[in-house]
Amino acid sequence: MEFVEIAKKAKNAALQIADLDTEIKNQALNAVADNIEKNKDKIFEANKKDLQAAEALVNSGEITKSTFNRLKLDENKMRDMVQGIRDISKLDDPVNKKLLVRELDEGLTLYKISCPIGVLGIIFEARPDVIAQISALAIKSANAVILKGGKESINTNKTILSVINSALEGIKDFPKNVISQVFTRDDVAEMLKCDKYINLIIPRGGNSLVKFIKSNTSIPVLGHADGICHIFVDESAPLEMAQKIVTDAKTQYPSACNSVETLLIHENFPYKKELMAALELADIKLIPNPESWAHEYGDKILAYKFVKNTDEAIEHINTYGSGHTDSIITKNTENAEKFMNKVDSAGVYFNASTRFADGFRYGFGAEVGISTNKTHARGPVGLEGLTIYKYKLIGNGHIVTDYAAGTKQFHHKDLI
Repeated sequence: MEFVEIAKKAKNAALQIADLDTEIKNQALNAVADNIEKNKDKIFEANKKDLQAAEALVNSGEITKSTFNRLKLDENKMRDMVQGIRDISKLDDPVNKKLLVRELDEGLTLYKISCPIGVLGIIFEARPDVIAQISALAIKSANAVILKGGKESINTNKTILSVINSALEGIKDFPKNVISQVFTRDDVAEMLKCDKYINLIIPRGGNSLVKFIKSNTSIPVLGHADGICHIFVDESAPLEMAQKIVTDAKTQYPSACNSVETLLIHENFPYKKELMAALELADIKLIPNPESWAHEYGDKILAYKFVKNTDEAIEHINTYGSGHTDSIITKNTENAEKFMNKVDSAGVYFNASTRFADGFRYGFGAEVGISTNKTHARGPVGLEGLTIYKYKLIGNGHIVTDYAAGTKQFHHKDLI
């Protein structure tokens, strides 16, 4: 089927799901979670095929080791994937919420109401669990979605989507074609041109993928190119806390976009040697003078720099950071407040690991990705980030002429 036909069907599905009852959406989500759990061995078997093929791609240098790691599904990822879907079913419906109710005049009331965006085009690399996360978020937020995964995870992607759609087919009144999938580079090229039917593109992948998409489409793009995350160890930082947080942020999942890449240390921090020794014991390779301060390693490699004060740390982050997530470790609440106010990132943390920048950990159930955009949605994007709003105006024969002539006046009274 040509891509434009898939997009037309998705647009039609988006119009149908837009006013679907919350109860039916939740029923669909729980059916999807049950079916994934029921078919997990089938999914693991498909993932095993992809991993075997990917080993050769790693050896030939076509994909990195970090990409290979993201590709792998295990029991923990499967558990989180299923739990994420169930959590989304328990969240409030983000659609048809009253964001503003304003009486413009007697009998003339304006409502600002949340509504779905429409059709989402998702282009992602490696991570097959993305399909379940995004499908679940799309269902709950009443959007249709067209997914394009990387070739390295094609067997897993096909199997997971088949399991999802077989569950949805059993839900009465749930529209067809809400979740669809394409596979080729030609499909990507067509998706990026399809502004008549697709409302938002969300890339999940490396810098080159995101830059390519932003340069080749007129459709709005939500996402981030780099995950250059920083931790600043202030002069008063407790040593044990600094060791724990930095180690977690670098080693818990080094290939994640919220893994720390640069460590900034106050030059008067009294435990510099002890901190560095502890990090090296955790198998972290420390680099004092990197070729670039804006490099995402995706591995147990950490660039570091000594700075004079909080202001210098903030300046470094705002110069070289990617606007993702940055953290300060300190006992000084004034420095922490300054850091969090002045660092221009989607996530600014105080005494916490950057690895918390995640929709599941934020209680969003899951996320479609992390956005470093300054408009619409920022940080981990969950249900609210997949809605927009419309204005509903309810009157009783009201006309502008009366107000232009001065026979009637607006009183703009907020009711909520």
